[in-house]
Amino acid sequence: MELAVHLKKPYREGLIKNRYIGRTFIMPGQATRKKSVRQKLSPMETEFAGKSVLLVDDSIVRGTTSREIVEMVRAAGARKVYIASAAPEVRYPNVYGIDMPTREELIANGRSAAEIAAEIGADGIVFQDLGDLETVVKALNPKIESFDSSCFNGIYQTGDIDDAYLDRLSAEKSGCGGLKIHPSRMEHSISISDAGDEE
Repeated sequence: MELAVHLKKPYREGLIKNRYIGRTFIMPGQATRKKSVRQKLSPMETEFAGKSVLLVDDSIVRGTTSREIVEMVRAAGARKVYIASAAPEVRYPNVYGIDMPTREELIANGRSAAEIAAEIGADGIVFQDLGDLETVVKALNPKIESFDSSCFNGIYQTGDIDDAYLDRLSAEKSGCGGLKIHPSRMEHSISISDAGDEE
């Protein structure tokens, strides 16, 4: 809503949310995630027909939800579809407790904003700036001296996470269906990188 006020554009809730469908980004299997997105959200054609729209989401992880929403909104008659992410690009997995996708599954890994927009079928996309996000968090709580932004910038607080470790996690996840996280990885820092409800 605040973005709509800032842009001096009307705010509308064009997608009706089914509150009984859980967080799709942690669901197993791409087919399940895609189906769940369509069960979770229903577009209102009266809000989209003939309009250029800006959709705001808390984060974009795999891109599954964004891709499905863009398709649904276009089918509801939108002329142009833009996306704004309230989080920076999620380029790296979280190894400190959130069972996130591997690097290969993250839509922002190795892609520019234009490439991400093309991948999800949007006319354009904008992400929160990590520096701005960190500045705001520190201003809201000056006691926080550092926190984990690893899923955005690849800088892990423990200092012992490298490509070999991430490759090993990817192999373990694809082999057993879930990440094996060593308990010592869960003891470090305050995280602002919850990677939200997007996928």
